Amino acid sequence: MDHGVSLISTIAAGFGLALVLGFVAERLRLPALVGYLVAGVVIGPATPGFVANVAIASELSEIGVMLLMFGVGLHFSLADLMAVKRIALPGAVVQMAMATALGFGVAVWWGWTPVAAFVFGFSLSCASTVVLLKALEARGVLDTMNGRIAVGWLVVEDLATVLALVLLPPLAGVMTGKPAAADATPLWITLAGTVLQVGGFIALMLIVGRRLLPWLLLQVARTGSRELFTLAVIASAIGIAYGAAMLFSVSFALGAFFAGMVMRESEFSHRAAKESLPLRDAFSVLFFVSVGMLFDPMVVVQQPLKVTAVVAIIVVGKSIAAAGLVLAFRYPLNTALTVAASLAQIGEFSFVLGGLGVTLGLMEPEALSLVLAGALISIALNPLVFAGVAPLGRWATKHSALARRLESRRDPYAELPMSTERKYLEGQVVIVGYGRVGRRIGDALAARSIPFVVAEQNRELVEDLRASGVAAVVGDATDPAVLIQAHIANAAMLVIATPDTLGVRRMVDVARTLNPAVEVVLRTHSEDESVLLRAEGLGTVFFGEEELARGMAGHVMTRFAPAAEPAHA
Repeated sequence: MDHGVSLISTIAAGFGLALVLGFVAERLRLPALVGYLVAGVVIGPATPGFVANVAIASELSEIGVMLLMFGVGLHFSLADLMAVKRIALPGAVVQMAMATALGFGVAVWWGWTPVAAFVFGFSLSCASTVVLLKALEARGVLDTMNGRIAVGWLVVEDLATVLALVLLPPLAGVMTGKPAAADATPLWITLAGTVLQVGGFIALMLIVGRRLLPWLLLQVARTGSRELFTLAVIASAIGIAYGAAMLFSVSFALGAFFAGMVMRESEFSHRAAKESLPLRDAFSVLFFVSVGMLFDPMVVVQQPLKVTAVVAIIVVGKSIAAAGLVLAFRYPLNTALTVAASLAQIGEFSFVLGGLGVTLGLMEPEALSLVLAGALISIALNPLVFAGVAPLGRWATKHSALARRLESRRDPYAELPMSTERKYLEGQVVIVGYGRVGRRIGDALAARSIPFVVAEQNRELVEDLRASGVAAVVGDATDPAVLIQAHIANAAMLVIATPDTLGVRRMVDVARTLNPAVEVVLRTHSEDESVLLRAEGLGTVFFGEEELARGMAGHVMTRFAPAAEPAHA
């Protein structure tokens, strides 16, 4: 009974205070997330008054992490992950190495042992996926190219951190100089076993899960019970996450992410995302509350210089390293700033790594306090960092010639090759965006031998399209240079297959300035937006639900037309 009361009081205090302080934060024009963190500090053991159960809050927050990562998986297919592998894989590895080096250097300067400094630095290198997702969702950029790169980057970081968590215990003896026990497992066997476990889980999900989960959702949906459908979604997310952790030593977050990815294959994936959204939002609040509960405000008073140094490494050092790496891969400045903001914080894995380091005797409790302080402050600052991306980009391109070159520099895939056939340069169709809609349009044009050129932000997708013989250029089509390179001046039609209604007007203005006779076809997800775009005369507008209704109505009328005609005769 005591445990039940503790659970109820923790949930009540966490949600209630988070609501009040989140509301206050919003009224002060601060992110609600700041209020959630402060709520955790207030009910945590470091402050007087009511103290919630830290262990229970931590477990509840794990559910939030699972559900949030599950939701990301529902929107992030394996194809999306593979599409950014060339930047996400090397970028994440190099950025983690650079962040670890910064933390190591500062800790050695403080007089810490090299082992403690290394573990401390590594704890500062892994960003919080939960914080990133909340930031991307709040700005509506989760499904953009920049969002996919950031999520893919953090998925690679999560995999690397899982590997570190498994290897740290057997390495502890080597790092501290203590002799290994006679019956200790050799390091190479531990490493091979970890790789096999993670690989086995991924293979199981991709081979068995992507068939089993969609089939399960179909069977439950056929019952017509909304409650059972919601239960099936939640049970799948949490059950697979738990099974992945217990059987394959994979983190809860990573297990839930792959569960969502394979469930995306189901025709009910959008409904699954909608049904799980309220629980995801509620439990993600508890994640931030639990972070606040772990924080001791006195560390800021007692060691302000060290806390400042840690925050600087996380917010400034990691951001500069990430931005430099993205620019080195020849991505535009806007993408570099977005990824940099995404990584300017640390979270759940940092706590786990730091706590494990203290438990193994690799570093002192003081180091964990600094990690927690850096996490809380960087998480609180992250929404402000994200909000500054656009203004910083505009200021830089306005005042710096270098920034302008970085934003619109020459890329071998930013223009069509000299060998491009003339049919792709005159009277062609220009398709902006080559996602699910753009790809279907392209396939239909190719089947009828109608020449087209693709303008797409995903550089790796453009590389693949070029390799398969499709004319394509990389870049943001709101930039006039991209449409110019797609030869819009001589095109017969511009098809805007992206749902980005904010950039549609600029694309159409550029296209009609260069080619007043060009026909424009565009899409939108909003009925109000479709009415507005049609009223402005921007082109032929297709609204998803409207076109679906027309198609279904047309099918019905076609089936009943033969029977209806004699009645009118």
